[in-house]
Amino acid sequence: MIKKYTIALIQLNTQDNFEANLEAIKKYVDEAASAGAKLASFPEVMNFIGERNGPIVHLPEGEDGPTFTLLSSLAKKYGVYIHGGSWAEKKEGDKKFYNTTWLFSPEGAAIARYRKIHTFDIVLPDGTATLESDRVAKGDKIVTAETELGVLGFTICYDLRFPELFRLLTLRGAQVIFVPANFTTPTGKDHWEPLIRARAIENSCYVAATGQWGKNARTLAFGNSMLADPWGTVVARGRESPGVTLGQVDLDYCAAVREKMQTLQNLRPDVYRLEEVR
Repeated sequence: MIKKYTIALIQLNTQDNFEANLEAIKKYVDEAASAGAKLASFPEVMNFIGERNGPIVHLPEGEDGPTFTLLSSLAKKYGVYIHGGSWAEKKEGDKKFYNTTWLFSPEGAAIARYRKIHTFDIVLPDGTATLESDRVAKGDKIVTAETELGVLGFTICYDLRFPELFRLLTLRGAQVIFVPANFTTPTGKDHWEPLIRARAIENSCYVAATGQWGKNARTLAFGNSMLADPWGTVVARGRESPGVTLGQVDLDYCAAVREKMQTLQNLRPDVYRLEEVR
């Protein structure tokens, strides 16, 4: 077990040029690995963002797809873990696809796959609807991975608003929870940091939240990638541009905060219980 290590949050400004996006990914992994990061984490929809109703290019992919293959090869080349943010994964026999995140080991093996559970479905008072579930299939499994860097837990973007998921990940042992995102600026400026810090405080864990930044084909993304520690302190924060932000994870500190706060010891499963979706 590696108790202290450097994590790289790789903030992107993903556009509708698939090849250029992959080139940026390669460049930033090289930079992160050269800086000593043991793990590199990407944002949601890391490989392609096109017009919502425009032509879908390079979407979706299977496990033999170019994004999967690239991240596997980069993890092996540099001997680092890569958390793949998310991209569209094929759902066999369905026009919908999954919004999926992968974790690759330093050997290049895919050791965890999480499909976004909570799709962004809202109807405004004027009747205008934004329904991610029209095109994205909902995942149904809570996912953690036991690694030499600790127990890692996985969420994607809108999942951040559901503390139940974070608590269940923590009860499964998660010490670091990822939140790759494409948060919009209107909600991001008011909700992004408070929610990240709250999830870290509630569960005495690290929250590694890597976001899209800047104007893309769908929105003005908020960026502000950050690493919050188990006390809720933001210990690393991204710049107002794409790039690599380095932060330190200390699993002994995570254990110390949990021992001090004892939140998990004071749960009342005799009064309430969260039913897990497996």
